[in-house]
Amino acid sequence: MRLKNYLGIIFLALAAISCVNPPDNFPSVPEITFESLEYVPTNGPDSLIFGLDFRDAEGDLGLSATDINPPFNAVTYLRDAAGNLITYSNRPPEAPDYNPIDWVIDPLINNQTVKDTIWVEQNPNQYNIFVKFFIKRNGNFSEFRWQDPPFFTTFNGRFPRVLTTEEGQSVEGNIKYGMLSSGWESIFRNDTIRIDVEIQDRQLNRSNLISSPEVTLRQITRPSL
Repeated sequence: MRLKNYLGIIFLALAAISCVNPPDNFPSVPEITFESLEYVPTNGPDSLIFGLDFRDAEGDLGLSATDINPPFNAVTYLRDAAGNLITYSNRPPEAPDYNPIDWVIDPLINNQTVKDTIWVEQNPNQYNIFVKFFIKRNGNFSEFRWQDPPFFTTFNGRFPRVLTTEEGQSVEGNIKYGMLSSGWESIFRNDTIRIDVEIQDRQLNRSNLISSPEVTLRQITRPSL
């Protein structure tokens, strides 16, 4: 079975407090700081859990399950010059070979199922937390790109809305973001790794980028609960 079938994301926890009159130093663009990184082996998929603290003046953080319309739609369906959807059987020379990132099978478009394989472009704004992995080799870090073969996946994801109201209130709190895989140890082994993370608010403002310390899985392992 391909390793990508073992990959997944689980939102573990979100703790936040809000106030109507924020301190003057609360940022309009989300501001985050590194809090923790833990590796938790289990009898099933293992968890790599990234913790961060956040602050935001408007509190417009998080996406709900119903946030699927632009600008939060998952993909854009590509069309030819005549406005027709581009199918795999009629793909132009520049189109990529089939993979589960660039092509979708039998999508629902305008409330109708299109029984074909359609060329798409992924929309990064479908996510509100963005994760990149780096491996240290010969003293230098290089990105480990999950979106490339053979995995064709991502650990970008969503955390839920921090506030249930649309009223602007400042918030600060903590997010625990769990990434599941049965392949952490087979991929990273004893390598030194680093994880970079950003978040985004509903106005599409990206936070600052934060990095974990340089660690090995052994250094951050804790027993499963």
